[in-house]
Amino acid sequence: MIEAARSFLWHNARVLEQRRFLHLFDGGPAAPVVAAVLAYRNDDGGFGHALEPDGRGPTSQPLHTYTALSLLHEVGVTDHVEQACDFLTTITNPDGGVPNCLTTARDHPRAPWWQVSEDSDLLMTALLAGVLHKTAVEHAWLDGATDFCRRRIEDLAKSHPYEVGACVRFLDHAPDRPWAERHAERLGALVREQGLVDLGDGQAHEGYAAGETHKPHHYASTPDGLARKWFGDDEMSRDLDELAAQQQDDGGWTFPWPAWTPVTTYEWRPVVTIEALLTLRAYGRIS
Repeated sequence: MIEAARSFLWHNARVLEQRRFLHLFDGGPAAPVVAAVLAYRNDDGGFGHALEPDGRGPTSQPLHTYTALSLLHEVGVTDHVEQACDFLTTITNPDGGVPNCLTTARDHPRAPWWQVSEDSDLLMTALLAGVLHKTAVEHAWLDGATDFCRRRIEDLAKSHPYEVGACVRFLDHAPDRPWAERHAERLGALVREQGLVDLGDGQAHEGYAAGETHKPHHYASTPDGLARKWFGDDEMSRDLDELAAQQQDDGGWTFPWPAWTPVTTYEWRPVVTIEALLTLRAYGRIS
């Protein structure tokens, strides 16, 4: 499985994903991964330039910045986190939340679901606050963002899969563990009640593309995450079997959302291939 994925990545991946794979699976150094990530950084401390493939413009955006912070944490580097947090401070609303897609993206190519807005967004703020808590850094931005996420999660009565996925990533690393565990349990019940997980019916959530469903491993990518308690052992085992079986003949995995411009197919597939391998390794399916 890994050999086939390696061949796929050498044939198709960006330098960033090639370096990331080498670090994660072949003991490669962290420095080239960091160098590749920093190529997407702007002078304001944020990240742009299609680091997350669906936002093609150069301007710093919250999702690009989250992606960069996640990749830097993965290789154990915190040197550039403070500058990223300084950028986040400049785009944060008075309630502590950040928008999903800034107005600076308006004049550049982006996926249809990258909707420009100035409103605070729980999904984006939870992703950013979660990875910063995971990184264990201290910055004034994180205090306000954490309070925002706590308020919004406590009031959350109706949601959608990507938002719940972001919330549980925040809860996995929120400092108040009893609070986080209590609300993770509530979100797990909400996922079942509102049909936000695909346990075999393949029914996409309203507004999503056909086949664009969230499986158990999308919420519980590692067995030590809070979302793992949402699913029984049989449900999780079946899901991981299906994930392993979805490796394509060329060695890579593919993604279920639309490719709105051709290059995103080639940029997303290596990303989801690495994520699939990490999930399977976390659950002991590969060494």
